[in-house]
Amino acid sequence: MNSILQQSLEASEITITAEVMPPRGGDPSKTIAAAKSLSGFVHAINVTDGSRAIMKMHSLAVCKLLLESNIEPILQIACRDKNRIALQAEILGAHALGIKNVLCLTGDPVRVGDQPNARPVHDYESVQLLKQITSLNLGEDPVSGLLPNGPTKLFLGTAADPNSTNFKSLRKRLERKKNAGARFIQTQMVMDPKTLEKFCKEIAEPLELPVLAGVFLLKSAKNAHFINKVVPGASIPMSILNRLEQAKEQDLEGITIAAEQARSFVGIAKGIHIMAIKAEHNIPAILNQAKISLPSQ
Repeated sequence: MNSILQQSLEASEITITAEVMPPRGGDPSKTIAAAKSLSGFVHAINVTDGSRAIMKMHSLAVCKLLLESNIEPILQIACRDKNRIALQAEILGAHALGIKNVLCLTGDPVRVGDQPNARPVHDYESVQLLKQITSLNLGEDPVSGLLPNGPTKLFLGTAADPNSTNFKSLRKRLERKKNAGARFIQTQMVMDPKTLEKFCKEIAEPLELPVLAGVFLLKSAKNAHFINKVVPGASIPMSILNRLEQAKEQDLEGITIAAEQARSFVGIAKGIHIMAIKAEHNIPAILNQAKISLPSQ
């Protein structure tokens, strides 16, 4: 049976996903509680994999715990830290555990993290990872012949940045990702509906790839300036920075901004992906303010 995420993306409804970050330590209880608080609000929960090159619990472990809580996970797999053998093993393990969705990433560079002397691997990058999983989905052994115990069945997604200044290069790379097996796109944070519309009309729609538009919750002006400084590719405009700085309650203004973006994005993309780092409890408020809900509600 196809995943809930795949069924939603292939239907006419709005698809809603959100993101949780594994803990920096051995206790996953807060992460799982954050995910549980989103039950009934989203189709699936994306679990980050070494985001910003910072040590966290393995995404695979958190995804399994989400499955045990009847929450559909999206496993992020970043290539930065693993060679092809480790990636192949992780893919087989994900399938065996019942995980159905995978977001394939190259991974943030080690230099942006808190252990800059770590050695990156990059045996694969995201296109090669997509090709590898597609091959395993066909039952093909990476060495020769067929897998002796049968194929995997994983629904594959990829990331993209609509804010890219080189649309020609972005289009070519997404064409390669589509040909490698990508079935949907999850974008980086988008602040301008016009930017998203240009991306969808000129790139995603011709490729027939549904888009989950990235909505990022900004908790304060200080938080927004920090994001601009440390997150690769982030570009929060002055209009939003000024709006946060002038607000009496910056956290509530951040929720309002995210709700406005979410409402405008669902008219352009197939759905939305909400990122609210360490503030996942505010995602229901964003969706309620945006008047967006799952079809059953």
